[in-house]
Amino acid sequence: MTSQLLLDWLGRVLMAALFVKAVPGKVTDFSGTVDVIASKGIAEPLAGCLLASAITCLIFGSVVFVFGTNTRLGASLLLVFLVPTTLLFHTFPVDSGFFMNVALIGALLLALTRSSAGAVPSFRWLRHR
Repeated sequence: MTSQLLLDWLGRVLMAALFVKAVPGKVTDFSGTVDVIASKGIAEPLAGCLLASAITCLIFGSVVFVFGTNTRLGASLLLVFLVPTTLLFHTFPVDSGFFMNVALIGALLLALTRSSAGAVPSFRWLRHR
């Protein structure tokens, strides 16, 4: 394994950590989060469905992005969560979360254009020390 592959994988781990960190709060305070979504003008039943979809995208997108054989799929799932979230919650007024999310969107777009199909690095080189 080359250092480039290892650094690529480490970068994906660090990016995914931010998304994984968001999951527990959404799950433990599901109804409170639904209320926040509904406060943006989205009907409450739809808000619950959107939140469940967001949690699914966060979990599966992060796992596939880091450990899957197709990082493009993982990056796409994370973008499906991140783009609408950014537009809905961080645009009017623009806050610090907006700029962080825009940077993450850029990084995920780079992952879409530069990722290979074989995303999981092989750590066999560690055993030969």
